[in-house]
Amino acid sequence: MELITKYISLLLTSAIKFLFGPIVGFSAGLSIVETIILTVFGMMLTVVSLTYAGTEARKKIMLWLNKGKDKKLFTKRNRLIVNIWQKYGMMGVAFFTPCLFGPPIGMLIALSFGAKKRKIITYMFMSAVFWAIVMNVAIYYFGDYLSFILETETPSNN
Repeated sequence: MELITKYISLLLTSAIKFLFGPIVGFSAGLSIVETIILTVFGMMLTVVSLTYAGTEARKKIMLWLNKGKDKKLFTKRNRLIVNIWQKYGMMGVAFFTPCLFGPPIGMLIALSFGAKKRKIITYMFMSAVFWAIVMNVAIYYFGDYLSFILETETPSNN
């Protein structure tokens, strides 16, 4: 039962904020292969569900995200998104989604620019696999090193 809890927490974390998936997997003591698979699956869970949820769901999510905020059209983030779309298209949005936007926001961007569902899912999957491998290898390799540093640099209570 404990393993299922670890899997579900990693899956949900990756579905919302991809960057935190590898950290959760590492700290939960899962293997790198388990973490890579669940991180990819978590992102793709969001991608597929939002892709097929349609425009009505997108509108509701946008309303929820902008709740209580003044809606500014020309923000640094919006300019960055438009620049990425103009220079790289759907491939660029998919590439930057795991590290800059997170799956829900990346999906909203892709849908807002009218990308085709099949293209969205394909590029997001390729991006998820690439970033899951890169991030997990980095965290699993440097994670032990970082915990070693933290253990040696903590002041003793003598």
